[in-house]
Amino acid sequence: MGTRPVTVLCRAPEGLNAPNVSIEVFLGPGLPGLSIVGLVETAVKESRDRVRAALQNSGFEMPNRRIVVSLAPADLPKNGSRYDLAIALGILCASEQVSARLLQSCEFIGELSLTGQLRPVAGSLPVAMAAIKAGRQIIIPQSCAHEAGVLNSTHVLSANHLLEVASFLNSKDTLPIAKAVHTKMPAQQPDLAEVAGQAAARRALEISAVGEHHLLMSGPPGTGKSMLARRLPGLLPPLTHTQSLETAAIYSLRGEPLPQWQCRPFRAPHHSSTTAAMVGGNSVPRPGEISLAHNGILFLDELPEFNRHVLETLRQPLETGAVAIARARQTLTFPARFQLLAAMNPCPCGYTGDPQRECCCSPAQIKRYQEKVSGPFLDRIDICLQLNREQIKLQKVSTLNETSATVSKRVLAAIRYRIERGGHPNARLNKTALQQWCWPDKTGRILLETAAQQFSLSHRACDRTLRVARSIADLAGSHAVTRPHIAEALSLRFEP
Repeated sequence: MGTRPVTVLCRAPEGLNAPNVSIEVFLGPGLPGLSIVGLVETAVKESRDRVRAALQNSGFEMPNRRIVVSLAPADLPKNGSRYDLAIALGILCASEQVSARLLQSCEFIGELSLTGQLRPVAGSLPVAMAAIKAGRQIIIPQSCAHEAGVLNSTHVLSANHLLEVASFLNSKDTLPIAKAVHTKMPAQQPDLAEVAGQAAARRALEISAVGEHHLLMSGPPGTGKSMLARRLPGLLPPLTHTQSLETAAIYSLRGEPLPQWQCRPFRAPHHSSTTAAMVGGNSVPRPGEISLAHNGILFLDELPEFNRHVLETLRQPLETGAVAIARARQTLTFPARFQLLAAMNPCPCGYTGDPQRECCCSPAQIKRYQEKVSGPFLDRIDICLQLNREQIKLQKVSTLNETSATVSKRVLAAIRYRIERGGHPNARLNKTALQQWCWPDKTGRILLETAAQQFSLSHRACDRTLRVARSIADLAGSHAVTRPHIAEALSLRFEP
């Protein structure tokens, strides 16, 4: 005769959703053994040996019966070692070595070592968020407490060993609440004052920060493209609590250390990055660089050196703010609402148009180099700026330019003005908001129509020009978009 099945709750890693998985354990008659069913991958099947060793080394008895473990729903792929703790507890409760009274109000996640220690698993934060939403407590490994602890919830508990969880279920001991250790901002951030000259580029960076516009900088080596790009985070407002949780959940799912709390992530992948590294992939889909840059900045230095196919895969995320990764068994969607910053040289040697150094590239080489970045990709970039070499003047940093703090005050004032008006960043305004807030006066409209005809602008390019003009107007505190705003927006897009 067999006993009634015991159900332990866990969650599967399916993007940021973390669907519920019910682990049913049944002790029945037959030859002793442990079988795990329910569309499980190799790592889950290997739980048999880990769980057996962990139970015996923790002082428990492995039931000398036929043990069947079913992970439901059966059509949901299960992978990884996160189910170890739940399987072990199911066996203990089914064999009445541990009380099953709290099982329905708790969820469990964690990998077991052979000694019963709990090891960390990736994606503990989205799992904890889903458990709290379902109204249950969740027990996670102590080494994951710094991630799930950002939720600041009494429903998230942590443990170091299987014995601690068993004692908790038997109501003998309590488990500590997971607490986060928020990383603080570095004492010194890259300051915009350190960039000598480049007034036009500094202005473009300020406008880009106001409206979250995508920005491409082109110019010879040494003109400050990378320096400018790395100083953009210092101009942007901090993330909200909700945005910080979104970003932290993606890093947790990837298994990377969480970014600084409420600081916008800055990702700068190398130009040798593959499509899977950039947009995400693997047999079990994981978020890529564009998702790790969610709510932050993706900086692509040496833009033409990236594989063209990699760049083309960014076109849809640039428009939709999300990326869908399809596999045979499932399709996962990851958020990818990032601000693109890109830098490139005008030619392979980098000195086309430089008055100080002669270019050694042929016209055919320059054409091939520039054609590595497609027109449709460039059409999705709001601001395209040409940087020229500045004359060197030795001055103290304090006397060079405005600091990031000064510029950031203007940016924050313009963003507050934008929020009072509508709320959404200008770069992401839809057609209705575009006509309501970005429509220029008569002289501005005539100027844009003339430029569209002369430069063969697409409708998307015109819309992006209007959005940039709206950000310029916000900086000026102007309710209306006028001809000077349109003129500056056009100059930022077509400056030679």
